[in-house]
Amino acid sequence: MQVLIVKTSSLGDVIHTLPALTDAARALPGIRFDWVVEEGFAEIPRWHPAVDRVIPVAVRRWRKHPLRAWRSGEWRAFTAAIGARRYDAVIDAQGLLKSAWLARHAHGPVHGLDRHSAREPLASCFYRHRHAVAWGRHAVLRVRELFARALGYALPDRPDAAADPYGLDRARVLAGAAQAAGAGAPYLVFLHGTTWATKHWPELYWRRLAERACAAGWQVRLPWGNDTEHARAERLAEGLAGARVLPRLTLAGVAAEIAGAHACIAVDTGLGHLAAALAVPTVSVYGPTNPGFTGAWGAGQRHLASDFACAPCLRKRCRYTPGAADRARPDFAREQPLCFTRLAPERVWVELAAVLDRNEAA
Repeated sequence: MQVLIVKTSSLGDVIHTLPALTDAARALPGIRFDWVVEEGFAEIPRWHPAVDRVIPVAVRRWRKHPLRAWRSGEWRAFTAAIGARRYDAVIDAQGLLKSAWLARHAHGPVHGLDRHSAREPLASCFYRHRHAVAWGRHAVLRVRELFARALGYALPDRPDAAADPYGLDRARVLAGAAQAAGAGAPYLVFLHGTTWATKHWPELYWRRLAERACAAGWQVRLPWGNDTEHARAERLAEGLAGARVLPRLTLAGVAAEIAGAHACIAVDTGLGHLAAALAVPTVSVYGPTNPGFTGAWGAGQRHLASDFACAPCLRKRCRYTPGAADRARPDFAREQPLCFTRLAPERVWVELAAVLDRNEAA
């Protein structure tokens, strides 16, 4: 059975799809997948042994310069690649108009979420087969149910308890990395970069946590993906002998660093989901987002969610109006957004210490 997956982005969403492939491979021996994914995340599907072919797209880039994409031949190359074979099923695992539009260029019956289940209800108009998948559960479980319905198999009675649900081939992950991670002193990885401004744990807190970790004898490694993150990493490491700002790495390179870590500390970020997929114990902090729906999923994952009055607000911009008590805080200007004041570095350190103690016991 040959199946095409359309799940283009984001990093966390792509990783959330992997357990569904593992389910399908266990339920339907011999099933093989091709995968349409954004070019920046094309490494990830290749790490799963059930994936044969990855078809990169550049929708994010093409939208900015559509005429250039047409003239360059990139669009024609994509349509040729997606139309090169006939599929027994095409699964739009994203539920957006853009993903539905891409899926329509494939040869095979297209499956997707019905209008009550998709993030963009109009996308369901493009599917031959529409499946109802209830909201209110973690994204990983929703994708797993979509695949089970589309391909006709039963989910495990306890999908949360499945051993190695992501099913990544660790050798493939590490083969794409130029550096050898995990050598030398034990280390922690601080995954401090994220997208929304409201999801950023205050830099002041990261620095205090780094100081605690280094004082306790840990090495701290700081990856980064853009100039802003690089500058922040440099500030966090300044003057700390145990803290190291990593060089610019590929996604596979960052994965290798995470894979070699004793534990990670993360905000709500795609790299936090990657840590979960690699079964690396991680403490993740959540302010405006809800870990019950999109938190790092898997064994060894600890979530610290703010209990601030307006959290989780699911907003990219904070709309909280500070009161007099808020403004009286000594570090008020550096503790934004204020929902993270409920998740001080001292509390995160206690959780991290518990994770590390559990690792030592194991």
